[in-house]
Amino acid sequence: MTPPCRVSCARDESVARPRGIGARIMKLWSDIEHDVLAGSTCLAESDEFAVYALENDTYALVLRHRGMPWQGVTLSGDGVFRAAELLAKASRSLYRDVASRLSPENKR
Repeated sequence: MTPPCRVSCARDESVARPRGIGARIMKLWSDIEHDVLAGSTCLAESDEFAVYALENDTYALVLRHRGMPWQGVTLSGDGVFRAAELLAKASRSLYRDVASRLSPENKR
């Protein structure tokens, strides 16, 4: 269950997970007020992204861009592991592509 919060959503989309996996819901936030996450623990952050621990095994991946409203998605603990695996595969693909373009053999 996604914890209640004061999130103003211009477009609020919820996608229920299939039966048998659990009753968790992935919630997409299109406009997050900065103070909504003030009581949550920030587990990891970069210049624009952060991961917050919410309640009930729920985590939020938040895009904290200065020039636009904060946006995010909530994931269950299991969802975090699944998304991390997918992002790792995408990162390896991106790395191979960039490395092949920077290879000395391609600079000739």
